Amino acid sequence: MKLCEVAGIARSSYYKWLNRKASISELVNQELEKKIIEIAEQVNHIYGYRRMTLAVNRALHTNYNWKRIRRIMRMNQLFSVIRRKKPKWFKSTAEHTAKNMLCRQFYAAQPNEKWCTDVTELKYGNGCKKYLSAIIDLYDRSIVSYILSNKNDNKLVMDTIKRAMKRNPKARPMIHSDRGFQYTSHAYRQLKEKFQFKLSMSRVAKCLDNQPIESFWGTLKAEYYDLHSIESENELIRGIHTYIDFYQNERVVAKFNGLTPSEYRNKAII
Repeated sequence: MKLCEVAGIARSSYYKWLNRKASISELVNQELEKKIIEIAEQVNHIYGYRRMTLAVNRALHTNYNWKRIRRIMRMNQLFSVIRRKKPKWFKSTAEHTAKNMLCRQFYAAQPNEKWCTDVTELKYGNGCKKYLSAIIDLYDRSIVSYILSNKNDNKLVMDTIKRAMKRNPKARPMIHSDRGFQYTSHAYRQLKEKFQFKLSMSRVAKCLDNQPIESFWGTLKAEYYDLHSIESENELIRGIHTYIDFYQNERVVAKFNGLTPSEYRNKAII
């Protein structure tokens, strides 16, 4: 035959191949192939060879090796849907940092001279979380502004600053924070330029550099949060609002001669 000559194959080899019978193993593989293709179509081709091996053995009441199933799937270009790997998160490099201008001088001669700010996490119910961002004035330890949010993100911090500046439009304070990602972001630096406040940041791993706001978190949790089993978001929100109102307007302070933060602040303004 002309084709045998072109291919360089002996006629005897061709006729031997033409008349050969499939082996038992090949027949089994053919049946397996049909079943694998059938299952793949049923599940919209989402199975990989491991899960396909389980499905085939379950359907046929057999115990075929996964290597055999994988080989047949590869021959038929059957591949599973691959889950995208989650991106690896690396600690971001701070875009903008500032020196510790406060230097643990936790005294202010007048309102709106020095503010400290931070974010804390509050849990409620079955592992749910909210985040509280606040600014404390070092003059009277009053809470200049605070916001509760479901997300600990840039918006939470920026909105806290904006609310504080809206309430004190003439203020140009030094605002001290830690080096959290919100405070070292470009957006925070833009906010600084807009409202003309001065930046100060704690040194790395020196939480006491921001002691006033850390002390407030401790007070809030000891006097309210830790005393209650908070089950719902609304309960937490109401409780925080109620406690901060109490802290500002009813909780007397010894070093202010028994005045509340609000009374001490108003006395300075008058």
